[in-house]
Amino acid sequence: MNTPSNLMYAKSDEWFDPSNGAVGITDYAQNQLSDIVFVEILVDEGEEVTAGKPIASVESVKASAEIYAPASGKVGAINKGIIEKPEILNSDPFGDGWMIKIEGGAQGDLMDSAAYEKHCEERAH
Repeated sequence: MNTPSNLMYAKSDEWFDPSNGAVGITDYAQNQLSDIVFVEILVDEGEEVTAGKPIASVESVKASAEIYAPASGKVGAINKGIIEKPEILNSDPFGDGWMIKIEGGAQGDLMDSAAYEKHCEERAH
């Protein structure tokens, strides 16, 4: 499982990059979902989002999942590329697979990479 140490993680399997506000789903989440076939971003650029509230919906061949904001703030950008190529979430969840960027907000209840890895291991048992 890949958990870059520069990111923060939510228990609901989203990652947040404090340096640029990018948000996406974790490697653990994309692995659990399997082949992702559809992404819907539920927020618009300029909209205020609140940590813990839905920002996107993802569907795979075996499940669907809501994606929650790991931080509060204003949506500064939306990655329209993942709407056209949702499989990017499987191949590059921490790079081109970002979903939105949140500007000037406060982080929600997030963990560092070590704490998130422990959280995932506990769920696997």
